[in-house]
Amino acid sequence: MAYWERNIRVLRLPVVHRQGDFLRKQLIASGVLVCLGYPMGAQDVTVVLPPGAEGLRDALESASLTTSLDAAGPATAQDYVAAARADYRRILTGLYANGYFGGTVSITIDGQEAAGIAPLDAPGQIGTVVIAVDPGPLFTFGRADISPLPPGTQPPPGTQPPDVFAAGQPAQTDAIRTAVRSAVTGWQELGFAKAVPGDQQIVAQHAANRLDVSVQISPGPRLTFGQLTVVGNAAVRTARIIEIAGLPSGQVYSPAEVALAEARLRRTGAFGSASLVEAEDYAADLSLPFTLQVTEQKPRRLGFGAEISSLDGITVSAYWLHRNLLGGAERLRLDAEVTGIGSPDSGPDLTLGADFGRPATINANTDLIASAALRRLDEPDYFLWQATAEIGFIKYVRDDLTYEGSLGLLTAREETAYGTRDYTLLTLPLRATLDRRDDKFDATSGYFVDLQATPFLGLSGGADGGRLYADARVYRSFGDNDRFTLAARAQVGSVMGAGLLDAPADFLFYSGGGSTVRGQPYQSLGISLTQEFGLGPAGTQTGGAAFVGAQLEARFDVTEKIGLVGFYDIGLIGAESLPQSGDAWHAGAGIGLRYDTPIGPIRLDLATPASGDNIGEDLQIYIGIGQSF
Repeated sequence: MAYWERNIRVLRLPVVHRQGDFLRKQLIASGVLVCLGYPMGAQDVTVVLPPGAEGLRDALESASLTTSLDAAGPATAQDYVAAARADYRRILTGLYANGYFGGTVSITIDGQEAAGIAPLDAPGQIGTVVIAVDPGPLFTFGRADISPLPPGTQPPPGTQPPDVFAAGQPAQTDAIRTAVRSAVTGWQELGFAKAVPGDQQIVAQHAANRLDVSVQISPGPRLTFGQLTVVGNAAVRTARIIEIAGLPSGQVYSPAEVALAEARLRRTGAFGSASLVEAEDYAADLSLPFTLQVTEQKPRRLGFGAEISSLDGITVSAYWLHRNLLGGAERLRLDAEVTGIGSPDSGPDLTLGADFGRPATINANTDLIASAALRRLDEPDYFLWQATAEIGFIKYVRDDLTYEGSLGLLTAREETAYGTRDYTLLTLPLRATLDRRDDKFDATSGYFVDLQATPFLGLSGGADGGRLYADARVYRSFGDNDRFTLAARAQVGSVMGAGLLDAPADFLFYSGGGSTVRGQPYQSLGISLTQEFGLGPAGTQTGGAAFVGAQLEARFDVTEKIGLVGFYDIGLIGAESLPQSGDAWHAGAGIGLRYDTPIGPIRLDLATPASGDNIGEDLQIYIGIGQSF
C-alpha cells in the first residue's frame, strides 16, 4: 500500500487541455495511470537546511526553479532534471543575496546528484528530489566604499548609500546594488547623464567571514539636453509633439525632466506609448541628443455607462471622444447623460456637454480648457433650464496635483415653489485636486482631496456670492495581501453672500441618495420653506447653504473577484453658510457586494435608513460600476 500511495502522489502527466486534465486527475485518483507506466515527476521537493538557518527557507525556495514546478503545472521527469541542474547557480545567488558566501548546495534526484545527470538522460520516473543547503557563516562588510559620491558635504537625497551598506552590517548583495544605484542616480540628478559604475573590487575574506567592497563611480561630464528627434508619429504634428514634451533644450540634464516629458505626452491620450531614448554618445558641445519614440492611439473613441438605484432611478450616459482634433493632440469630448429615469421623486434630468482641451498652450505644463453645457434638471424642489460656457487653464504641478481656473457665463430659467425667475451670472470656477490613490476606480491605499471655489456675479436677475466645496477621501488596507480595506470620505460645502432664495437652486446643497447618504431618498434632506420663510405648502423645501457629509466603508476581499462591503453614511444640511447647532441630519447604513472586472468592480449596495422614524423599514438598491468613492 505504501508503494501505491507514493506513486500516486508523485505522478505527473503533461496534459494541458481542461477535459484531459480532469481525466488525468480521475485516473491518478484511481491509480490506473501508475499501472500504464506513464512518465512521472516528483511530487514533494524537499529543501533541507541545518538548524538555525530556517530564516533562509523562503528566499531559497523563491530562488529555486524545482520547488516552483508543481505550481507551474504538469511537469515531466526531464523538466525536474533541467530545473535541478539550473538550481545550483540560482540557490548560490540566493545565498549571496543574503550574505552567505561560503555555502554548499547538493541536489539529489532519487539519491543521485543532479549535476551528474545529463538533461536528455532523465529517468522515466522520479521518486524524490532533495535540495540540501549548508549556508555556512554569515559574512559582514569589512570595507564598504563607493566613491566618488556627488559633490557636497552631505550627498543630495537619494545618493547616500543606505545604512545596511556599512562596515559590520550583513554583506547582502542587494545592499551593494542599492548603494551603487543610489550613487549613480545622484550623479545623474546633477546632470551627469552618463554616470556609470567603474572599477569594482569585491573580495570575500573567508577566514574572517568578511566581504570587502570598493566601487568606483565614473561620472563623466555634466551634460545638457540636446536635439530631440521624433519617430513613430503619423497624425500628430512633430512640432506639437516637441512642444508638448517640453524637454528643456540647452538646460542641464535631469532624469526627472525626462520622466515629466514622457508623462505629458501620455497625459494627452493621443499616444499609446511615449519613450525618450538618450543617444549613446554626447555631442562635442556636451549636449545629449534624444530620440522620442511614440505610438499613436486610434483618434476616436465611444463609451457608455449605466447606474441603477431603486429611488434615484436609472442613469445612462454616453460619450464620443476625438484625441487629435486639429493634428496637435487637441482633445474634444461630447457627452450626453440622462439621470433619474423612473425616479418616483423627480423627472429625468438631461445634460449635453462638450469639452475641449489643448495641451501645452502657455507652457508644457499648462493646458487650455473650454467647455459648454446645456442642462434640463427636473428635481424634486425645482425645475431648471441652464446653459453654461467656460474657458480657462489647467496647470499640472505634478502628476498627482493640478490647479484649474476658468471664466464662465451661466444663464438659466428656474421654476420653484416660490416663483419663476431668469438670471445670468459671471462665474470664476477655481479648483485644486490632489490625487494619491493607488487606483482611481478601486483604491486600497492613499488619499484624494478636491477643493472647489466658485465666486459668481449677478449680471441680470441674480445675486452675488460664492460657492465652496471640498471632498476628501482616504484609504488604508490591512491583513494578508491587504484583503481588508477601510475607506472614509468627508464632504463639506457652503454658499456665501447670496440667500437661499437668491442663490442658484443647483448651487445649494441637498443630502440623500447614492452620492451622499445611501438608504435615504434622493435629495430628501433640505431646508423647509414653510418653517424657514413661511412659503409654499407643508413639505416644500429648498437646498441648504451648508452641507457636511461622511461615508465610511469596510471592504473585504472574499476571493480575487468577489468582495463584501459594510457602510455607514451621514449628512447634515443647514440654512446658514456655516453649520449650526440643531441643523437637520440623517443617516443610512447597509451592505454591498463587489465583483471585479477589467473595467472596475461591479457594485451592488443594499441600504436602509439609520435615523428617523423608519429605521430599517425601507430598502434601497444601488447598482453601478466602480466603488462608491
